[in-house]
Amino acid sequence: MTYKALPTILALDFDGVLCDGMLEYFQSTWRTYCHIWQPDEVNPPEDLAASFARLRPVIETGWEMPVLIRSRLQGVSESEILEDWHSVAQEIVQQENLNQTKLAKTLDQIRDKWIAEDLSGWLSLHRFYPGVVDTLKWAIASPVETVIITTKEGRFVKQLLQQQGVDLGATAIFGKECQRPKHQILRELIRQASNEPLVWFVEDRVNTLRSVQQQLDLTGVKLYLADWGYNTDRDRILGRETPGIELLTLSQFASGLANWP
Repeated sequence: MTYKALPTILALDFDGVLCDGMLEYFQSTWRTYCHIWQPDEVNPPEDLAASFARLRPVIETGWEMPVLIRSRLQGVSESEILEDWHSVAQEIVQQENLNQTKLAKTLDQIRDKWIAEDLSGWLSLHRFYPGVVDTLKWAIASPVETVIITTKEGRFVKQLLQQQGVDLGATAIFGKECQRPKHQILRELIRQASNEPLVWFVEDRVNTLRSVQQQLDLTGVKLYLADWGYNTDRDRILGRETPGIELLTLSQFASGLANWP
């Protein structure tokens, strides 16, 4: 009988792979929208949160989230947004004379204020995907070096994991504060390894995986696209059709590393 070789290093994204923070994303974004546009009605339309969740995969950076809500409330259809979000976003920014840096700063400030006033409430809006915690615990207990590479602040990742009984040392969490692209962190992990490591990287953004592929010294990294995360049908088709990227299902993830493609 042959056994699948397990990785030396398992690198995982957080939001969209381990944890679903969509409730928090929407609430922080709606608060930001209300601060900027000051609508008469402070409660969001009933179907807006569901629409936001479906469209969340088009977002690349934080400033786009309140603009996404603005586009929907201005009557832009979901299909138009999915087809060419960049053009839709830029048109709103130009028409309303918005400053992208200011938008991002406002979102961060509103989120920080919420965290400072009600940390437990903010944390409670995050949900771990079914089965991922058990797989994570197994990997941590195994010889596999397990790390998290995320754009979320590391301190919040640590707190959310601790709520699930997962104690991952601070040195194994590379959060927003690292201020380096994910491919650079992967490169550093490989350089620090004593021998040439076998690295697996799980991410829900196909463009992030493709950016790793563009690094000539990272061609040995095995790339997985989490099909349950913040991605679209088009993203999953692109991932499936891109040589060097494996599409990973949630059931495969939860069943253990030996069952991954």
